Amino acid sequence: MSTPTDAPTSVTSIGVVMFTVSDVDAAISFYRDRLGWDVRSDTTFGENGENRWVEVAPPGSVARLALNPPMYDEPGGSSIGVETTDVVGEHRRLTAIGGVDLEPEPMRTPGAPLMFMLRDPDQNVVVVVEAPPAS
Repeated sequence: MSTPTDAPTSVTSIGVVMFTVSDVDAAISFYRDRLGWDVRSDTTFGENGENRWVEVAPPGSVARLALNPPMYDEPGGSSIGVETTDVVGEHRRLTAIGGVDLEPEPMRTPGAPLMFMLRDPDQNVVVVVEAPPAS
């Protein structure tokens, strides 16, 4: 007899990663206006519409980032990696825009791709990583 642990997973992708933020509107502004991401969803839910579901994503991305108020603790403390074929160009773009807390320059450590980190206003970390070559 098979058990649930014997069966292969039905999960096929990472679709939504969640960041806790102190101010959803400020977070939307940061990701949309500073990083250039799309707002994919901004809807209310709950018996009286007291909750809000907000998703943002880089243009063309299948995976999304949900921006949620803290459920149990303080906002922040999460991280996600995003990919680009032009790490240096993206770093230059964000530096020129200003208002983004990012490392002074991309770095490469042995065994890891070229990357840099940036932080949103709640100190959630976005790691911008060089995409692997297409196969």
